[in-house]
Amino acid sequence: MHGWRRARLTERAKQTATGRTLTFEVAQWPGHLPGQHVDIRLTADDGYQAVRSYSLAAPAGTGTGTGTDTIELGVQATAGGEVSPYLADDLPVGAEVEVKGPLGGWFVWTPQEPGPLLLVAGGSGIVPLMAMLRARSASPSDEPCTLLYSVRGPDDVWYTTELDAPAPHVHVRRLYTRLAPDGSERPAGRMTALDLPHPPPAPERRCYVCGPTGFVEHVSDLLLTTGYAPHQIRTERFG
Repeated sequence: MHGWRRARLTERAKQTATGRTLTFEVAQWPGHLPGQHVDIRLTADDGYQAVRSYSLAAPAGTGTGTGTDTIELGVQATAGGEVSPYLADDLPVGAEVEVKGPLGGWFVWTPQEPGPLLLVAGGSGIVPLMAMLRARSASPSDEPCTLLYSVRGPDDVWYTTELDAPAPHVHVRRLYTRLAPDGSERPAGRMTALDLPHPPPAPERRCYVCGPTGFVEHVSDLLLTTGYAPHQIRTERFG
């Protein structure tokens, strides 16, 4: 287990009204796998400390930075939150925090794993799946990859430009639950079995689901009822 390291904020990018991606330089960063996360620790002048977990949004050595000691995190500001609003909007570029990681070994994927890939994201749950999608897009694999991205409305989409231009063999579909844009083929509504890829899943297909607890449980039930085996499904939830 790696201890705490100093991390300097080098860039902040707006994704939605409350969502941000933050790029940090971390000296001697050991690298990480798509799907892993880090803990961030903030220390106040009076010594009070707060620790929160945030997902890594890009494979090691990529993202908005160029160095191998660069990490990119996704932060969704929560109203009344103690840490996320500060990180999202108030932490000055150039300021330092402490990070511990990488953490997590179950909800990970690498391009060396064979078979089709299904990623299902709810809201800011796109962040660790974006690391997987970026790793998949950078690989020479011709295995199909599908991203189903469920959001309330168009203004809630992260990584809009990047998702509008997916890599070969990558299919991205947005599902709107509250407000669908004009011309959308699918009316707004909760995800159903009809939204999942057809025909039924091949035994080697892997599926990763990330989002709020209720969303993850709903999607997991849909996957199981449409033929996915439990060992094909990996989940990460928050809230």
